[in-house]
Amino acid sequence: MRRAAMFSARTHWDLRPNRLAQLLEEKRRAGVRVLDLTESNPTKVGLPVPDDLLAPLAARGGALYEPTPCGLPSARAAVAADFARRGVALEPDRVVLTASTSEAYAFLLKLLCDPGDEILVPRPGYPLFEYLACLESVGVRGYPLEHDGSWHLDVPALRAAVSPRTRALVVVSPGNPTGAYLKRDERDALESLAAEHDLALVSDEVFGDFGFSDDPERVASVARDGPALAFTLGGLSKRCGLPQVKLAWLAVTGPAGPRREALERLEVMADTYLSVSTPIQVAAPTLLARREELQGPLRERLQANLATLRGAVGPGSTASLLEPEGGWSAVLRVPATLPEEERVARLLRQTDVSVHPGYFFDFPTEAYLVLSLLPAPSTFAEAVDRLATDLVL
Repeated sequence: MRRAAMFSARTHWDLRPNRLAQLLEEKRRAGVRVLDLTESNPTKVGLPVPDDLLAPLAARGGALYEPTPCGLPSARAAVAADFARRGVALEPDRVVLTASTSEAYAFLLKLLCDPGDEILVPRPGYPLFEYLACLESVGVRGYPLEHDGSWHLDVPALRAAVSPRTRALVVVSPGNPTGAYLKRDERDALESLAAEHDLALVSDEVFGDFGFSDDPERVASVARDGPALAFTLGGLSKRCGLPQVKLAWLAVTGPAGPRREALERLEVMADTYLSVSTPIQVAAPTLLARREELQGPLRERLQANLATLRGAVGPGSTASLLEPEGGWSAVLRVPATLPEEERVARLLRQTDVSVHPGYFFDFPTEAYLVLSLLPAPSTFAEAVDRLATDLVL
């Protein structure tokens, strides 16, 4: 007889498609050309791909399997060199390779949390945190990001959010979708708060190379031996626009004792999974060395689309652009004359333009729209024109 609860409570999600997903599927089945401003996959937006891009995956070294839990020395050295390019001195043996940043988060949740513990994450922020934490029976509590012309941490609110079950503070720099970089005073406040409460600091820096302007107060990376144990995440998916080449990493910094113990425990964990393929590790130094070649067209695309959006949101507009400092997204604040879901559904029905509603990213109030800056410029411009007609941009 089948048990009433065959599946773990960790996977008791509502698997029904939401209203917007259903409407989008109806449009596509009907053959309607939808202008998709939710696209986050750089391989699907017409960016140029070098003919020899994946040739390093065929290197002979990839045919030899050496089970090195934290990663091949050559690949870890390449990641350390990538940190050095950003002004961060880091020994390769502080780098742990993973198959994705999601796996890096999963490792850290296992390392830092017991069931019933919690982590603090930024809001607005990317909704993946809830799923990753749920799979480890860990709770998620949001801390607010404030906008008063620019985004910043609300440090008193963050301090108030810490509970006896809090084990880690997560920061994303630049934020997704806010595009805000962590500033030096915010970094210092986070480190002090984490050290005071014996918490780990987790810094997701996957979009770090995609800034739109220079700011001397911007933190290049949280990776340094400050007062708190810190884990810095990155990966090829965003760094080089290569989500099809699965390689990510976490770097461990902070006080010597906790740092050493964290690396020892992570090595056992990585040895248990051995999830990173040898060919991609062999290819990593070459791919990271071609970073600028791969980032250049992507950066031009982001900046061109952001300029188009800036041009559309002018005097007399009912919408305002919450100016991003970097990243792959932009946020519009629009009049709260309709619930966000109804507004986004209406846009899709009437203009064939798909955007994300703000509630998808846990914006605390309405109404916000989140737009990907990745689509082809002609597609993006056409979509913005249609939005302008509907929203009076």
